[in-house]
Amino acid sequence: MMASAPILPSTYDRYRTRLETYFDRTASKAWEQLTSDAPVSSIRATVRAGRERMRGTLLSWLPDDLTGIRLLDAGCGTGSLAIEAAERGAEVVAIDVAGSLVAVARRRAPAHLAIDWRVGDMLDPALGRFDHVVAMDSLIHYPASEIVATLRALAGRTNGSIVFTFAPQTPLLMAMLGMGRLFPRGNRSPAILPMRDRLLRTLIGDTIPTARIGRDQRISASFYTSHAMEVLTA
Repeated sequence: MMASAPILPSTYDRYRTRLETYFDRTASKAWEQLTSDAPVSSIRATVRAGRERMRGTLLSWLPDDLTGIRLLDAGCGTGSLAIEAAERGAEVVAIDVAGSLVAVARRRAPAHLAIDWRVGDMLDPALGRFDHVVAMDSLIHYPASEIVATLRALAGRTNGSIVFTFAPQTPLLMAMLGMGRLFPRGNRSPAILPMRDRLLRTLIGDTIPTARIGRDQRISASFYTSHAMEVLTA
């Protein structure tokens, strides 16, 4: 069965390289602006609001006091989640394939926060073990089989939970993705691969027998739609 097979390095690397190219060469300035307080278009404003709600949701699924907790922000972008987690006491390793976004995160982070900013692969075993992993909107560009293979790899090095997001396959989101071809190029996102939550649940259960699914929540804010899911590894 395809879901039980490991990630093929060539396939995984192809998707990862595509994202790195998009963010570093095409969209770094747009994402720096989107994740700031700068004025943005009405389309981007809804995406910003949706992402803020999603970030708050994922952080609320973690302990209130993160002192002594080692956390991986897998796909940290410009660092908002990593910074909030560090302010709550977490020892954060924040990694992203896009060096330009990590550079923005480093500039924005308060000097007193000891965040380990990295440019590279979230699956790098050299990153070590973690108590919790957060992957916010960093897996939405991968097919279901590779999302689950990624979760399986991370579960082997996580003591508590993995909280991640995926793009739900809803009629509204599919319509918006189709409409996206009509938007100005500056408002476009990299390719998103919507999927059904029931499929992910089945694949996770079949592929990661030592884990169980906890909470889940869908957030829709006009042009932002994302579904959060918690995988408990302990």
